[in-house]
Amino acid sequence: MTTSDVVDILLVEDSAEDAELTVRALRRAHVTNPIRVVEDGVEALDVLFGPRPDNAQDTPRAPRLILLDVKLPKLSGVEVLKRIKADPRTKTIPVVMLTSSREDRDIKECYALGANSYVVKPVESEAFIVAVSQTALYWTLINQPPS
Repeated sequence: MTTSDVVDILLVEDSAEDAELTVRALRRAHVTNPIRVVEDGVEALDVLFGPRPDNAQDTPRAPRLILLDVKLPKLSGVEVLKRIKADPRTKTIPVVMLTSSREDRDIKECYALGANSYVVKPVESEAFIVAVSQTALYWTLINQPPS
């Protein structure tokens, strides 16, 4: 991974509109960390573990925060979360489920798999911007991750 490949925030979101709104919310909150947006679970795993079939390459610099939708094409956010938290290279990365799903089984399953937070996307855009901004500021500035 080169310096230009550094990603502090990995946003995994299949809706282009929600991804754009999330990035705008982060920038509005003065979060200047490099952001990488991917559209499905397979792409997310490629960013974290590399595109090799066994996904066994070392992760030179993991993101500081992953914002992960639950409902994704190719591989669900729940499956991605399971993989992240099962791997010693990535298990300490904070994963915030940022989703429109209010389903109790999704919430329980994500927390059981190690999600650090579960944020339901507000429908109204200003509320969404506030929710994303506060979440990102906490995980990128206030939270002290392990070294």
